[in-house]
Amino acid sequence: MSPANVFTIDPWGVAEHGLDLPGLARAESVFALSNGHIGLRANLDEGEPHGLPGTYLNGVFELRPLPYAEGGYGFPESGQSVINVTNGKIIRLLVDDEPFDLRYGELRSHQRSLDFREGVLRREAEWTSPAGRTIRVASNRLVSLTQRAVAAIEYRVTAVDGPVRIVLQSELVANEQLPDSTGDPRAAAALEAPLLAEAAHASGMKAVLVHRTRFSSLRVAAGMDHLVEGPERFDTTAESTEDQGRISVTTVLKPGEELRLVKFIAYGWSATRSLPAVRDQVEAALTAARFTGWEGLLAEQQEFLKQFWDTSDVQLDGDVELQQAVRFALFHILQAGARSEERAIPAKGLTGPGYDGHSFWDTETFVLPVLTYCLPAAVKQVLTWRHSTLPMARDRAAQLGLAGAVFPWRTIHGEECSGYWPAGTAAFHIGADIAVAVARYVRATGDAEFERTYGLEVLVETARMWRSLGHHDSVGRFRIEGVTGPDEYSAIADNNVFTNLMAQTNLREAAEAVARHQHEAAAMGVDTEETAAWRDAAAAMYIPYDENLGVHPQADDFTQHQFWDFDNTPPEKYPLLLHYPYFDLYRKQVVKQADLVLAMQVRGDAFTPEQKERNFAYYERLTVRDSSLSACTQAVIAAEVGQLDLAYDYTAEAALMDLHDLGGNTRDGLHMASLAGACIALVAGFGGLRDHGEELFFSPRLPPGLRRLAFAMVVRDRLLHVEITHHRTTYTLRRGEAMTLLHDGEKLKLGRGRPVSRPTVVPEAPTERCVQPPGREPARRQAQAGLPIGVVEHLPAE
Repeated sequence: MSPANVFTIDPWGVAEHGLDLPGLARAESVFALSNGHIGLRANLDEGEPHGLPGTYLNGVFELRPLPYAEGGYGFPESGQSVINVTNGKIIRLLVDDEPFDLRYGELRSHQRSLDFREGVLRREAEWTSPAGRTIRVASNRLVSLTQRAVAAIEYRVTAVDGPVRIVLQSELVANEQLPDSTGDPRAAAALEAPLLAEAAHASGMKAVLVHRTRFSSLRVAAGMDHLVEGPERFDTTAESTEDQGRISVTTVLKPGEELRLVKFIAYGWSATRSLPAVRDQVEAALTAARFTGWEGLLAEQQEFLKQFWDTSDVQLDGDVELQQAVRFALFHILQAGARSEERAIPAKGLTGPGYDGHSFWDTETFVLPVLTYCLPAAVKQVLTWRHSTLPMARDRAAQLGLAGAVFPWRTIHGEECSGYWPAGTAAFHIGADIAVAVARYVRATGDAEFERTYGLEVLVETARMWRSLGHHDSVGRFRIEGVTGPDEYSAIADNNVFTNLMAQTNLREAAEAVARHQHEAAAMGVDTEETAAWRDAAAAMYIPYDENLGVHPQADDFTQHQFWDFDNTPPEKYPLLLHYPYFDLYRKQVVKQADLVLAMQVRGDAFTPEQKERNFAYYERLTVRDSSLSACTQAVIAAEVGQLDLAYDYTAEAALMDLHDLGGNTRDGLHMASLAGACIALVAGFGGLRDHGEELFFSPRLPPGLRRLAFAMVVRDRLLHVEITHHRTTYTLRRGEAMTLLHDGEKLKLGRGRPVSRPTVVPEAPTERCVQPPGREPARRQAQAGLPIGVVEHLPAE
């Protein structure tokens, strides 16, 4: 079964009919449930077979060594990896002593489904044991979006064709065995048995296990409690060992009789609190969950999601598969950040161990722009976490001989964990990415108290870093040299355009924030001389331009490099980083992911329309999209320069990255930035949204494949709804005070409940479609040779 046709197309959910054993790991990621604190991969209830077991707690990690062939000053000494914590999902079933294992007997039917309006993973199966007894199993699983520490499972077994003896074993299992690593450097490091037992207890219908991580010394507690309904007579037992808690239920079912088990699961962890404190936290969460009950948890989940979709939905007419994909994206972005509460949002969310569970610049550059306008409270929590890591960032800056703060390229706890400094330490733009996310959040919410308490310090310390990293040259230009931009096929370059423009924004935003909070800034040692230096550096920021080619080089002299030999690079050699040395990649004109093109998206004010068009065409023929972070950005700028069909193709690639497993690594977890990027492609690409200034700017345009695009945004407690067709764009303020915005440069004033419409501008059609490297063209989204939309092959990406 190919990845493209495993899941049914439904605008409000995703479903799997049958069981694809080779694709189990992929489905475990797609159906994963999370609330930003707890993450449960969609492993089968019975635990086996599985693709990749996974239960994660945001911020729980283990330390591991970072080996170097040759050490160097400033190299990080220790890495951090997310670990598979105690698994509370397991409910084993025995049917007349035969284990319910889908690899044996006869699986008559099997279906899993996830409705984005419910937030519940539903499963139904009918199975005949090797001994000939048939049963039906139905399970419903959720991770609560309202009760942060809680997950729950409703599990039902029905006898079909005769009396049958049933045993259910509901378990907590720590240190479960994991499959071997794939050997792909993008996959997570394997950590074996990271949990040391501290306490285990089981009695009645409840069990609790407490462990401590071996090296990072984090205390983790997991607990479970149960309700049982069924025949009048059933027996229960409770038992526990260091790494296992088990509650067993035994009964005999007559044909048509049902045994129902509700399992409440709770998790807690701490780096500082005592064993009794963490254990009691879990006990309390179980008590609250049991009081709420399964139906209560379900009702809370549906109400939470109703409020989310009422203010955050993106609606499409003309492409049902893309509609499904964008809601899939929004749902998983919501899950990644809903209850993170002063923790990071990892690159894979809590859906898998890919990238070791690290958070990168992806969060601030792709995920937070989406959450800013649909779940701003989650953005505040992530940025508050970044602020909490400032002491480590200051230490890192001092180690590197810089002022201010240097945030880590990849981390879980806050320390730098990248063992490859050209793509890690040298990617200083992470500081500006965070600073710009702070400024965007404050601008979109008006949260002056957050800016005063948290944001100001982040802006000040990152501005100090830029001022010390760069310098004014002999003619007064401010240069930033020896850095790595977003494109990981270039490194240690001078004056990367994206980096310089983001640093310019950072410096300006810091100076403006200081002016708003002078007392607090003075307490940080900021004076008028320092802010003047920031403003001078921003004003003199050097942005290289190739006059001969009429394009911006990605960095100094990039356009003078030798071109990569695309014609003689076979398809099986992509992604290039797995088949060619970085030495060769760094000195050639080849682009892993949008870099200069991303600069045009985030700082469009720094380029003329003509420059954008020429730049885009130039970099299209160099960009191989070996990263899942590229297609969405290319979609945005393709739409802006009038390449609407190409923008549509890129939007679909970003949106279908995981549903179609385009990179072949969805098994390791979902690509949060690509999912968020699909939303950005629609809203910033076809909606034309730009939020660089105080007023929102829209320049809508639709590709032929879409008849209508509508989306909602929360802006300073206002609810704005935008509806775009090929003929008209309508803006409606559904909640809040009057506001102004710009539509293709025209200022519009909106009052609540009074829609304002303007014509949708039809851009002049380009003379020809931009060209990509041979074999790296995006799949055409429009129907080809009589095939329905979407039935085409796609390129692999990271």
